[in-house]
Parts: sequence; C-alpha cells; structure tokens
Amino acid sequence: MQPLNLLRSSSTASKLPAPFFGTASVVLVLLSCARLASSCTEREKSSLIDFRDGLSREGNGGLNTSWASATDCCQWEGITCRGGDGVVTDVSLPSKGLRGRIPASLGNLTGLLRLNLSCNSLYGDLPAELVLSGSIVVLDVSFNRLSGPLQERQSPVSGLPLEVLNISSNFFTGQLPSTTLQAMNSLVALNASNNSFTGPLPSSICIHAPSLATIDLCLNDFSGPVSSEFGSCSKLTVLKAGHNNLTGSLPHELFNATSLEHLSFPNNNLQGVLDGSGLAKLSNLVFLDLGSNGLERELPDSIGQLGRLEELHLDNNLMTGELPSTLSNCRSLKYITLRNNSFMGDLSRVNFTQMDLRTADFSLNKFNGTIPESIYACSNLVALRLAYNNFHGQFSPRIANLRSLSFLSVTSNSFTNITDALQNLNRCKNLTSLLIGSNFKGETIPQDAAIDGFENLRALTIDLCPLVGKIPIWLSKLTKLEILDLSYNHLTGTIPSWINRLELLFFLDISSNRLTGDIPPELMEMPMLQSEKNAAKLDPKFLELPVFWTQSRQYRLLNAFPNVLNLCNNSLTGIIPQGIGQLKVLNVLNFSTNSLSGEIPQQICNLTNLQTLDLSNNQLTGGLPSALSNLHFLSWFNVSNNDLEGPVPSGGQFNTFTNSSYIGNSKLCAPMLSVHCGSVEEPPDVMKRRHKKTVLAVALSVFFGGFAILFSLGRLILSIRSTKSADRNKSSNNRDIETASFNSVSEHLRDMIKGSILVMVPRGKGQPNNLTFNDILKATNNFDQQNIIGCGGNGLVYKAELPCGSKLAIKKLNGEMCLMEREFTAEVEALSMAQHENLVPLWGYCIQGNSRLLIYSFMENGSLDDWLHNKDNADSFLDWPTRLKIAKGAGRGLSYIHNTCNPSIVHRDVKSSNILLDREFNAYVADFGLARLILPYNTHVTTELVGTLGYIPPEYGQAWVATLRGDIYSFGVVLLELLTGKRPVQVLTKSKELVQWVREMRSQGKDIEVLDPALRGRGHDEQMLNVLEVACKCINHNPGLRPTIQEVVYCLETIVEPLHVQEQVHV
Repeated sequence: MQPLNLLRSSSTASKLPAPFFGTASVVLVLLSCARLASSCTEREKSSLIDFRDGLSREGNGGLNTSWASATDCCQWEGITCRGGDGVVTDVSLPSKGLRGRIPASLGNLTGLLRLNLSCNSLYGDLPAELVLSGSIVVLDVSFNRLSGPLQERQSPVSGLPLEVLNISSNFFTGQLPSTTLQAMNSLVALNASNNSFTGPLPSSICIHAPSLATIDLCLNDFSGPVSSEFGSCSKLTVLKAGHNNLTGSLPHELFNATSLEHLSFPNNNLQGVLDGSGLAKLSNLVFLDLGSNGLERELPDSIGQLGRLEELHLDNNLMTGELPSTLSNCRSLKYITLRNNSFMGDLSRVNFTQMDLRTADFSLNKFNGTIPESIYACSNLVALRLAYNNFHGQFSPRIANLRSLSFLSVTSNSFTNITDALQNLNRCKNLTSLLIGSNFKGETIPQDAAIDGFENLRALTIDLCPLVGKIPIWLSKLTKLEILDLSYNHLTGTIPSWINRLELLFFLDISSNRLTGDIPPELMEMPMLQSEKNAAKLDPKFLELPVFWTQSRQYRLLNAFPNVLNLCNNSLTGIIPQGIGQLKVLNVLNFSTNSLSGEIPQQICNLTNLQTLDLSNNQLTGGLPSALSNLHFLSWFNVSNNDLEGPVPSGGQFNTFTNSSYIGNSKLCAPMLSVHCGSVEEPPDVMKRRHKKTVLAVALSVFFGGFAILFSLGRLILSIRSTKSADRNKSSNNRDIETASFNSVSEHLRDMIKGSILVMVPRGKGQPNNLTFNDILKATNNFDQQNIIGCGGNGLVYKAELPCGSKLAIKKLNGEMCLMEREFTAEVEALSMAQHENLVPLWGYCIQGNSRLLIYSFMENGSLDDWLHNKDNADSFLDWPTRLKIAKGAGRGLSYIHNTCNPSIVHRDVKSSNILLDREFNAYVADFGLARLILPYNTHVTTELVGTLGYIPPEYGQAWVATLRGDIYSFGVVLLELLTGKRPVQVLTKSKELVQWVREMRSQGKDIEVLDPALRGRGHDEQMLNVLEVACKCINHNPGLRPTIQEVVYCLETIVEPLHVQEQVHV
C-alpha cells in the first residue's frame, strides 16, 4: 500500500513539514506483501467483482486480467487479507487509471480496514456505506472525480473507527454533513481540500473527535467567519483553510488551540487586526500564512514570542507601521514574506543576526533607510527582495558575506554609487539573478575591466536608471549570462562585437538608449538564438521580470522568457545584416526607431519562430519579401514609416494585420491600403512584354486546363468506387483502422495510415461519418503549413476542406505531452458527451503513433480575438448588439461545462481567442477540457501555470490549481475586451494591464470613458455600463465574491438589471 498523501502537492505545500498525525502513524504503516494461505469468502469476492465490473472497459486498470489469474481474491493485485479467516483488510489501487463508480457493495467487506483508491478517474458519489463503515480506519479517495454532497447520517451511529479521511481533490459540493462528522469519534486527520464544499467551516468537529490533529479544508467555497470552537481542538497541529470565502477576523478563542504548529488561512477575506495576546499562546507555531487577506494595522510585538516559527507569510494585506524589534527573537525564521503591504520605517529595527533566513521578501512596501547590516549575517540567505521601497544609500562590502545569495532584487529604490555596488556584489559568488534597475540616477556605468566576478550570473537588469557611458567590456566575462536588460538608459557608443561571446544569452534588450553605428554582424552569431536546442531555462516563479506572452491567430502560448533581440529607439545606421537569418529560434526582433537603411534581407524569412517583428520608423527601402507570409507564428508586424514599395505579402498571419502596420510607405500596395498593385502606369515596352507573356499564359492554361479536367474525371470515377468499397467494409462500432496502400502517398504516409485509429463521435444529422485518416491527410495536404490556421502550446490547428465542401478544423496535439492511448481515448469520449449549441462540436479524434488529432467544426469567422484586435472593419460588424450576443453565447457555453457536465469541466484557459464565431457571429467556446488530455508535471496536481497572461486569476499565482472561480475571472476579462476593445495586456509596451486600468478608471468615476470609443454614444451606453458592472464582479480579487456563471448568464440575459452578488456567493 502506498503512503497516504494528506498534503496537497502545490507550490506552497511542497515547502511544508509533513503533518503530525499522532496515532494515525500506526495505521499508515506499510503492510507485509506476503500472501496468506486462507481464501477470501464468496461474499467478499462478489463485492470485489462487482467493483471491477462497474469500471469502464478502458478504465479498469488491467484488473480484468490480473484478477482473473487466480480464483482466490486474496491473491489479487491490491488486495490483502487477514491470516486465519481470509477476511479482506486492505484494498489498495492508487494511480491505476480506474474509471467508473464506487459501488456501495464494497461496504460488504466487513473486515476492511484500509481503502486507497486515490489518483484515479472514479466519478459519481461516495457511498455512505464506506464513509459510515463499521470497520474502515483509513479511507483515501483523493484525486478523483467524485461529486455530489457527502451523505448525511440517516440513523444514530457513534464510535466509527475511521481515523484518516482523505477526500481531497474531487468535485464534492454542499456542506460537510455535521451529523456524519459527529459520528467519527476516532478521527485523527481530515483532508477535504480542493473541492467545492460550501457553508461554514465544520466548527464542532473537535468536540466529537478529541484526537483530531490535522484539518485541511483549503481550496473550497467555505464562507462565513472562522468559528471560535476550533479553539477546543486541544491536539490540533495543522489547520489549513486557505483559498475560501472566509470573512471577519480570527476569533480570540482560536488561539486556545495551543498545539497548533501549522496555521494557514491565505486568500480569504479576513479583516481586522492580528490578535497579539492570542498569537503569543501559539508557542509551538512553525508555519503561519495569512497572506492575501485584508488584515490591517501593525504586526504585534508578541510575534517575537514564537521561537519555533520558521515561515511567516503576511503578503498582500493592508498592514502598516514599523516592524516590531521583537521580530528579532524569531531565530528559527527561514522564510518571511511581507510583500505588498504598507509597512514603513527603518528595517534596521529588526536584528536578523541570529536568524537562519533563506528567503526574505520585503518588496512593495514603504521601508526606508539603508539595507540593515544585520541581514548580512544570514549566510544561508538565497533570495532577498527589496524592490519598490524607499531604500537609499550604498551597498555595504559586507554583502559579500551572503555566500548563498542567488537572487537579489532592489529595483525602484534610491541606491547610489553603482561602481561600488557592482564591486561589492561581484563577490557574491552564487548570485544568479541581479535586478538593480531604477536606481543610480544619472550615474556613469562603470567601465572598470577589473570587475571580474559574477561568474554564475544568469540574469542582469540595469534598466531605467538612466546611466551614461558605453556598454562596458566587463559584461563579456559573464559567460553564463542568459538575460541582459540595459534598456531606458543614456548609453552611447556602438554595440560591441564581443556580445556573441555570451554563448548562453537569449534575451538582449538594449533599447531606448543613444547607441550609434552599424548593427555588428557578430550579433547575428549569438549561439542561443541559433540553436534549436535552446537549453536556457529560468524559473519564472523565482524571477520578478514580466512573464511574456506570445500571440498567434487563435491561441496563446505562455513562456517564461522569449528569445529577444531588442535594439529599438536608438540611433543605429547601416543595413540589417544578412546573417539575421541565422537566429532561427528568435521570438522577438525589434529594430524600430533607428536610422537603418537598405532592403529587408530575404534571410529574415528564415526566422520561423518569430512572433514579433518591428522594423518601423527607419529608412528601409525595396520590397517586402513575399516569404514573410510563411512566418506562421507572427502576431505583431510593423514596418510603418519607411520607404518600402511593392505588394504587401498575403496569406497566413498577414491576413490579420491592419493597415497601421504599413502606414508611411506610400509606394506599398495592397487591398487593405486601397492601393491596387499594378495600378501605376508602366512604360510601353514593359507593357508589350507583359502582353506577350499574358497571351502565352492563357494558351498554356487552356491546354493544361483541359488535361486537368480529364484527369479529374478519372479521379472522380475511382473515388466513387473507393467510397462504395469503404462503405461495405465499415466496422459496426465506427472504429476505422486504415490498412490500404495508396500509390499517391509515400511509404512513410502508408505506415502512418496503417498505424492510425480514427473514431467519429455519433452526433446525428450533419456528421461526416465516413471520414478516414486518409481523408484528413488529403484535406490538409499532408498537414501542409499553408493550412495552419492556429497555433498554441498544445499544438497546431489545420483547416481541412473535404471534397463534399465541408470544412473541419483539425487540432494536432503535441504527442509527447498527451496521455497514453487508453487514458486519452477515455478522456476524449467523456468530453464528446459535452454537446451544447455554444460549444465547438467535437466530431471525433484520431490516434496515430504519438500524434493525437481532435476533429472540430470549422468556424468561418475565426476567433473573437481576431475581430476585436486584428481587423480593420471590426467595428462595422461588431456593433454592441453583436458583442452582447457573443457574450451571452459564450456565457451559456461556459455555464454548460460548469453546471450540466458531470463532473464539471474547468476550462482553465477562457480567453477571446478561445471563443470562435460562425458565419452569423454565434459564439462557441473552444478548447474546453483540453487540459485533461495533456500530461501534468506530476501525478497529483498540475503544477504548471495555467491560462494566458492577462486572463490568469490572481490566486493562480499561489495555488496553481485551476478552479471554476478562476474561469469566472477569465470570462470577466473577455467581457472587458468586448466593452473596451483593448487587449488584456499590451505587447512590448509599458501600458497597464486592462484589469488594472479599468479598476483605476472606475475608482475615478470615469466608467463611461472605459467603453470602446467606437461604441459610445450610440444608444447602448446604459446596457454597456451594466455589463461593465457584471465584468467587474467577475474580476473581483477575492474568488469567493465572484458570481457563479449562472448568475452571470442570467444578468446578461436580463441586462437592464445590474448584478448584485451577496457576500456569500459560491462557484
């Protein structure tokens, strides 16, 4: 039996000490694997077979085979029996891929002590026969898809033997049944985290279970105040209730639970002051997290009485005042996070000398003075964040004592003497990230070649100072440097040719300086921008640089850092070097606002990973290379204000760029510019030669056209015969395995066809039932790049046009990221059951080797993102009634997957590019449930940052667990896009994010100015303001105060009424 995981695997929990369970440790001892001679009873065998037979064919975990190998169930996989009488005592089947319901008949195993079905795909309710079992001591059904409320106890029961109950990470709803909990007198550990439980926290649980040591109720929808009855939990060591909707202040009685070692209530709506006298009672406290609440006033002096405290997290509150000097007594402190409050005063009041600090985050406060000398005694300090305060003075030489320091951020303070700062910091031999921008105002960047430390530095930002001088040569010694930002200074001179010596550099931003001269050809030899195997990896959770988001036609891909070469806003001259084509993995190329001349080199078309290309405001001449249209990932393109001529490329991403990308080039021609190519009068000799060529072309067209017609007729006859033959051989279960050879495809494609499985989902009228993998190959021209209509982190989307005229969208997932065939099939077939008029229809799927194809309906009008941000004539089509229609449709689709699907589907990536539009501008939600088809980074919880920048709810930055409430936030951002016409995040600008901008405008009473100028004053202002009210409810920082999707849809349907959400609203 695997050890029971009672702690949620998350960015926070991974740092926590394992909770102490008291006597529960006895019941968690691994049992002997020896098989005993006694046989199980027929009744118990029947109960186990009933469980196995209730599993789906694809989700039985191999039990059909392994349990058939022996008649005695005591010898079955995962089953352990007691010696002597053969009674089943343990059923342990974690992480087996089981899919189905848990039958009540398992309650017939009257001697069952431990049941572990964790980390599977079991759904339905949890039988009361198991929760109220008279024998089970450990019950673990965590990380499944169980739903519904837990059953209330129907008859008087007491003295249940249950000691450990782990129902975390499911879809349970309703209140935790008090009558059921009252019967669990032996309970030691309860983990109900990451569900959708509502109502108040179960307050009287310790009265009935006096030995209770661990309670984990985080990531739910619990509401109301924290009950004072938790103070009666005399043996409670762990109490976690973060990420709920709790209100009020922490009751004084809570601090009577003096055994507490771990107290965690982050991301709630707690208010008031931290009770100093109560805090002093928790002398055993090791971990205290009250971050992201509304706590006010000072940190009490009694904090110094917590001698065992190792972690203190009070970030994102409203606390003020100076830090108490008594904090110096917390000598066990390893992690302190006070980020984003209004603490002030001199940090030197705290003596850090005796602390064993590893991470200290004091950023975004109002601290002043110098960096406290005592902090230099913390030799194990790894990360120090002091950014956005009022610190001043110079760096002490003692900073070199921080031998373990890896990350230092002092951005936006008033430090001086950059030369001494660098000379002192270069003795911190383990420093990997140094962020010192917005300091050293007007100083000269040191040129001293003697600065020879920083041998481990990977990220260096010295932006926005503004420094004078030249780019110093000592930077060439930073051989491990990956990120260099010297932007927004007053640096002069030329770009040094030695930059290519920085062999790991992939992010170079020296924009907005006063650099002159040519772009050195050596810059085109940066190894990390040439290599397809870019090994540069930085942890975005550890850095404070902005997370970068890449644009594409319908999808968004989230990366920690792009591969960037930004030289814009300087005084560079000369040509764009021909070697630019070598930088094949470049994502962002910005040479704008310089004095570059000559033609755009053809080699620039080799940069197939390019997402941003800005060459505007230069003196470039010649034409635009037509092969630019092959840059399928390109989402930002600007060549305005040059002297370019000739036609604008067409096709691919170029169909999405507006005429603002080309203004200031009077010789360019394109329909969007209202200048038709060839309209300029040509010399007579040129016209004569062109006429001859035209006559020849017409003659050849007639000849080859007639031949093509005859050839097509022959193909048509063969196609009809082939179709009739295929119809006769079609299997009854719609599963088609292509085995035929085709002379028109290569041997490789034949192998692909032979190894493929294509399944069409029954949907009734209009379904392309006869589709085969060969049809897909033909319809996409063997997945030719010309047919790509979208791209994203999970794969590419191809347009497929069938011979009958039907069009499909084929999403080709990255096979290495997908589930194995059995799990993938089960997930897709489950998703196919989600059928609604506002969901993009899933017609089928195909498995071919490692490739996974999803077959969707093709939407003629692309995505909402296209229409809002990429089309010149969007306003004439997207008037307010159309936008409101789109909002209603998308809301209904989201409501279906949240409320009708069982279990509910969390979308995880609601955004305007995932809302597709048909010919009549009806809205369809796309990519719902796609995350289920992708392998998570670990078995228990997906730990990658989910969503798209600008749409990601603030709570995801800490919990990293997608929730229904997170979808509501993202949908609110989409509503803001519809109302304002603005992007959630402006690419490569310092503009505020849309959510922040809207909040600030509303706080100033400028609601009407938020609305899209193209829509204001056209008779719909009142409706738009009502939708704005809805959107702002959705983007509430507190997840618990966001409306449900049903409430949002109801309000949109009755838009004249503003949305009023009570304090206790649950998603």
